[in-house]
Formats: sequence, structure tokens, C-alpha cells
Amino acid sequence: MLQSIENLNDVAEFTRSVVRNGVNLYPDDDFLNYINLKTGEPTYTKEEGEVLNQLMTNAFEICAKYGVDIYGFMGEIFLRETGLDKIIPLPTAEI
Repeated sequence: MLQSIENLNDVAEFTRSVVRNGVNLYPDDDFLNYINLKTGEPTYTKEEGEVLNQLMTNAFEICAKYGVDIYGFMGEIFLRETGLDKIIPLPTAEI
């Protein structure tokens, strides 16, 4: 997992790593609210969730700095990583 987000490549890698952990990522969601559907337990500890929330805040800042729509940007990565891009049309965000 990334320790900081400095550029759009970091935002993309952050998104990929969260999705690869099986999270149905949405930029506005608090990482402390994600629940493992198999166990019913929180996906992340309080400490992990706080770190991930800070990284998401940084991702918003980086996307804003470069004029990139974070929802489209992360959405396209999510679709590609999950294979849903074969079913759902991709947004027009540049990656």
C-alpha cells in the first residue's frame, strides 16, 4: 500500500490496490464503514481506515490540482480491475 499520494500515477495505484483487496471503492465512502460481506466484520482496522481516508483526501487534492474528475478516474480503474469494463461502458476520464 502506498504511504503517500503525490501524483496521478499514485492515485491510480492507490485505487488499484484497494480494489484488488476486494473493496467496492467509491471516493466519498469512509474506509471505516467498509464491511467484509463474508464475515460481517469491518474490512479495515481503525488505524488502517484512518490512513486510507487520509490517502483518499490526498487523492482528491491531486485530482483537483490536475483538473481530473476523481469519480471518472477511479471509476474507470475500478471497472478495468474488476473486469466490469466488458459489461459497463467506461467513463471518459484519462488515465
